[in-house]
Amino acid sequence: MTTFTALKLTATKKPTQVPQVQQRRLKLSKRLWEQIELAKAEQSGTTFSVQKFRSYTDKESGVRKQIETNKRLKSWWFVGDNGKLAIAVRYGARVLELAKGKYAVEVATANDLVSTLQVIKSAVEAGELDEAIDVAANKLRSGFTK
Repeated sequence: MTTFTALKLTATKKPTQVPQVQQRRLKLSKRLWEQIELAKAEQSGTTFSVQKFRSYTDKESGVRKQIETNKRLKSWWFVGDNGKLAIAVRYGARVLELAKGKYAVEVATANDLVSTLQVIKSAVEAGELDEAIDVAANKLRSGFTK
């Protein structure tokens, strides 16, 4: 027991569950990472795909199997009414309201797309969009009630 005398002992335990706010931030941050990689691939002229597992039941044997397939990614950027490139940040199927009445971020050129997405990702990780994520998540959840 003399070995532990040099250490500072505490009664803290590892949390068993991540707070809901943190889960939502991580979900959006992961989607933003996918968009960043998609934009980088588009700029370099290559393709980017994320793998996911899909379950199906084998009709002959009746056994459930999983196969790895490509996840379908849709880009969040588009050309707006004014002819300029814009990014709409999505949480699930909902577009987030970034500021009062503002739903997209205008980008000067296609070369600035990756850096703008990285700024948005850092804002999400800092918790600046928690309120907008909460509104979108609650609207999404309200659609599941009977």
